[in-house]
Amino acid sequence: MPPIPGSGLAKGLAVTLRTMTKKTVTAQYPHTQPELPPRSRGVIGLFEENCTVCMLCARECPDWCIYIDSHKETVPSATPGGRERSRNVLDRFAIDFSLCMYCGICIEVCPFDALFWSPEFEYAETDIHELTHERDKLREWMWTVPAPPPPPPAAEEPKEFAAARKTAEKLAAAQAEPSPSPSEGES
Repeated sequence: MPPIPGSGLAKGLAVTLRTMTKKTVTAQYPHTQPELPPRSRGVIGLFEENCTVCMLCARECPDWCIYIDSHKETVPSATPGGRERSRNVLDRFAIDFSLCMYCGICIEVCPFDALFWSPEFEYAETDIHELTHERDKLREWMWTVPAPPPPPPAAEEPKEFAAARKTAEKLAAAQAEPSPSPSEGES
C-alpha cells in the first residue's frame, strides 16, 4: 500500500511536539559550570618546591612540550669542616599546551610529586603562542588541585608514615628524659 501523502510531515511534527514539551538537557555552559568528575584531567599544575630539576618529566614526554632550564648552585656544608654540596636550581619550567596531549606520563614519572592534574579547563587563548605557560601560571593552578581521596579504613599505613612516627616518638622520648646534672655524674 502506498504511503499517504503528507504522512512524513505529520510524523515529523509529532516528534517536534513531543520534544517541545520535555525538559531540556542542554547545559548553558558559560552560565552554568559543568560538574566535573573527581580527579579529572584539566591542566598540569607545578608544585615548584618539590621539583629537583631531575628532567625526568621532560625526557619522558612523548610530545617534548616541557621546557626546563636550571643552573647549579653551591650550598655550604651543614656541619663545620664538611663538604660543600651543589644542587640544581630551577630557572624555567614551561609547558606548551598547544603540543601537550594530556597523557599524564610526566605526572606519573615525577619521583618527587612536583606535577599534578588540576581540574581547571578554561585556559583558552586567542594566540597559539600564549598556550606556553611558564612556572608562575603552573604554580597558580596548584591551588585548584583537589586533595587526594582518603585511604580505605582497612588499608595498611604507608611505611613512610610509620618511620616518621617512630622517629618522632624517639625524639619525644629523648627530650622527655631528664638530662643528668653535672654533680650526679661526678660520683
